Amino acid sequence: MDAVLGKVGTPRQRALLKAMVLGRLLFPSSKLALNEQAEGTLLAKACGLKADEVFDEDDLYEAMDALNGEWVSTEKALYARAFQSQVRLVLYDLTSVYFEGKGPFGIGRYGHSRDHRQDRPQVILAVVTDADGLPIHIEVLRGSRTDNTTLQSLLTTLRRRFGILDATFVFDGGMSSRLNLESMTRDSLIFVTRLSSSTLGALLEESGTQLQMELGDSTKVMEIAHKGKRYIIAGGIWRRQRDQERRAARIAKGEAVLTKLSGARRKKPDAQKLASQAGRALERVKAHKYFTYQVDAAGTLIWTRKSSVIEEEASMDGWYLLHTNATPQQASAEETLHRYKGLLEVEDAFREVKTYLEVRPVFHYRPDRVRNHVRLCFLAYWISARLGKEWCMQKERGEVPRILRRLQTIRVGVLTLHCEPIRTTLTQIPKPLNDLLTKIGLLHLFASPPTWAAM
Repeated sequence: MDAVLGKVGTPRQRALLKAMVLGRLLFPSSKLALNEQAEGTLLAKACGLKADEVFDEDDLYEAMDALNGEWVSTEKALYARAFQSQVRLVLYDLTSVYFEGKGPFGIGRYGHSRDHRQDRPQVILAVVTDADGLPIHIEVLRGSRTDNTTLQSLLTTLRRRFGILDATFVFDGGMSSRLNLESMTRDSLIFVTRLSSSTLGALLEESGTQLQMELGDSTKVMEIAHKGKRYIIAGGIWRRQRDQERRAARIAKGEAVLTKLSGARRKKPDAQKLASQAGRALERVKAHKYFTYQVDAAGTLIWTRKSSVIEEEASMDGWYLLHTNATPQQASAEETLHRYKGLLEVEDAFREVKTYLEVRPVFHYRPDRVRNHVRLCFLAYWISARLGKEWCMQKERGEVPRILRRLQTIRVGVLTLHCEPIRTTLTQIPKPLNDLLTKIGLLHLFASPPTWAAM
């Protein structure tokens, strides 16, 4: 990380930045809890701080402030280290982070909340990765920005900052405005995007196309040219069964959480809070779109299934529609499908920023500090993704933060004689952990204590 941070701030500030980044991976918590969480570990020394280093709120904020004006060069350094050649496939997605209170001035706005917290101001995070989920770029946008207004500025950044000129850009339908797609075609940029089930239905009706479930799920696709545009329809029997089972499971989970919430006794029901809890609970089980709910005057949660939504979705089970401006010579229908499946595979990676790396809670209300807080999380995400990619090559698919937290059970001990340290040693590594270290090629690092860990 020293090479990436370069000359950001003072040496002590760089050390504190490293500690905050590694803290996101090892024991996510507020920055002010970092000192307490790291107590008894070698985090401070590993980052270049003294073992008994003392720092306070102002020290951490000053270290974060040192990132101001340095992030462009930092992202360039990350890109250069991660990619030996130009990226050819770019995956793009958006997420949102809400705030308690008023949120950061200027960028904290009310908008479409992916957390179903329309009652809270938020910011939008735009995340770009390669086909393997390795992050390239992150941007913090106003919370009121609509999805389809974010793409043009992103393309400009990728060109200028990273020199990405002729990659294929893959994104979901929220960014698929006519203006965006026409602009990309004008600039000779190739895109692959998924369109909605309703668009698929309209296309089938207008073109008189009949879907036949003999299509294989991954080896056969249907290509349609309609009104000068190229569409790819993919699907099959296996996918239809999977869609049916997935929807049934999500609806069952949704009903379970709603039943639990509606049955709970409350002394002073808060309608807004209860509705928010219902929305978040449905979002967790991915069932929000299947239900409508409200809180009545008595403070009771009332809910019903959205029958029309369920029926419409069921009519398209097994199928999805892709649109691309690539010619058949540039990418066959099968290649186009493969490129889009890359986005499906990294959806979990986008959630990383908000889940186990815990962007929330965000306690900063200066816009620059909110951005720098997110950037620290991005650095942790970058480390996690790099390790995950390397360990995946060793056939280890466990979550990187979980593995790193298991490694924290390895301790450094100091043997003393007459109160004088005479030897630094490692605790015995349990066999399962020893086998894991062997598998991912890290056992040699634990053969003896590192020199910087000596007491």
